[in-house]
Amino acid sequence: MLAAVSYGQTDLPTQKPLEIGVANKIDETAKPDKGTALKIPSVIDNNPEVKLDMNKRNPVKMLPDRELVQAGTGMKIDPKAGPREPKEGSREHFSDMYLGDVKSGGKFVGIVCRDHEYVDGDRVRIWLNGNVVDPNTLLTASFKGINVDLEEGFNRFEFEALNVGSSPPNTAQVDVYDDKGELIYSNKWLLSTGSKATLIITKEE
Repeated sequence: MLAAVSYGQTDLPTQKPLEIGVANKIDETAKPDKGTALKIPSVIDNNPEVKLDMNKRNPVKMLPDRELVQAGTGMKIDPKAGPREPKEGSREHFSDMYLGDVKSGGKFVGIVCRDHEYVDGDRVRIWLNGNVVDPNTLLTASFKGINVDLEEGFNRFEFEALNVGSSPPNTAQVDVYDDKGELIYSNKWLLSTGSKATLIITKEE
């Protein structure tokens, strides 16, 4: 036995079209309502004036407003400065030099010398008033010397460089002590072979 199922046309759901309303139009002529809206100042209306003329602007000064001069302007050079004339094969010649003078009231003085730079075998001869008081002194790193009786008045000491060692020139420090053992004088010399350093010691009563 077969059963037939049928549907009537009136049983189908009906479709209702969707109606879309027209958007509300904005009345541009209407006055806005008064409210508490924030008032933000316009930054577009304030047009700052910009000057692009680079030639008329004031330059920035990084230095004080004063006249600059070239380095070395006004410097005076001593014409006597500079190396001496070469002599006897040496690259630089150191001539005689005056060490100065000192006064002493003692009966004698002690004169000591040492090589104050590189110890290289420098030797000196010591003279007093034209007489040799020490014919050959080897300058070492330690002080060595002699005691010399003083004559009344001026006593002229001369230190003659016998060589320049292995490292020219002849270099030495000389110290003078009185008869009480107090240091009364100190100086240094630079000499070429044959040159002399002169020191005057005046004996006072």
